[in-house]
Amino acid sequence: MRILVAIIIVIITYSEAFSQWGRYGRWRRMRYEVIYSVGGTNFLGELGGANQEGTNFLRDLEINQTRPLISIGMRYKLLQDVAVRTSLSFGYLHGDDQTTTEVYRRYRNLKFRSPLFEWALQLEYSVLRERIGHRYNLRRVRGVKGYRINTYFFAGIAMFWFNPQGEYNGKWYNLQPLCTEGEGIIPTREKYHRLQISIPFGIGFKYGINRKWSVGLEFGPRKTFTDYIDDVSKTYVDPELIRENCGDIAADLADPSSKEHPNWTAAGQQRGDAKDKDTYMFISLNLTYKLKQTRKGMPKFR
Repeated sequence: MRILVAIIIVIITYSEAFSQWGRYGRWRRMRYEVIYSVGGTNFLGELGGANQEGTNFLRDLEINQTRPLISIGMRYKLLQDVAVRTSLSFGYLHGDDQTTTEVYRRYRNLKFRSPLFEWALQLEYSVLRERIGHRYNLRRVRGVKGYRINTYFFAGIAMFWFNPQGEYNGKWYNLQPLCTEGEGIIPTREKYHRLQISIPFGIGFKYGINRKWSVGLEFGPRKTFTDYIDDVSKTYVDPELIRENCGDIAADLADPSSKEHPNWTAAGQQRGDAKDKDTYMFISLNLTYKLKQTRKGMPKFR
């Protein structure tokens, strides 16, 4: 946190020192922006992945597991190069061991899907300032110098809710109540919470169509502090213990490989990797609209 605060102070100081002309510039007249986004989500965890052992961030990415994403947000420019943004997003995450030829993960034969709701608050810093002028596409119009493509980096904090589900006989079941790794049954394994915190970070690009509208592309991984987005983290437990406490469906979803490979797994063997927390990511196409301000500095929505 101290490092983050120091970085923010340096950014603000830099922007103030080198952008004094912007104190009363045009950017202040339209410092509010509404952002509409569509795109895709992807997931990096225990399930599926590339044809290799273990996870290696983007090397382990399965493009065919991408699922839809929609989002709406608002940006407020603190300074010409510094903005704060809040957004609300909904998407789906998906993972399947059958997408990989890596032997152990494929034999494990687990898969999941999960709805995802995220509220994020992030700080953005423009390394290439956007062009501000009367008309973006008219060369002779005098305006503040800048770049047609605004490039920015961002980082922040987010709260997200997920609900992993597993498929059994064509029907999807919520996995968190089913104690697939003994959560709530074994004293040392408490049930995980489906409301968690993540750290979004990434890069974005914004192209000005005119004074009010821009289109852009943004990529942002989310580092989490949970390993249960896919309901897989630790070791197998005795299936009879799960069956006795949570039922037959729970036992079958805990170890789908047992039917085809009955001697392949046993209680205490590795099912996931608790040391490697899950990551999800967004890639989105953004449409941005600049709002005018009232005399009191509030945004006008009409």
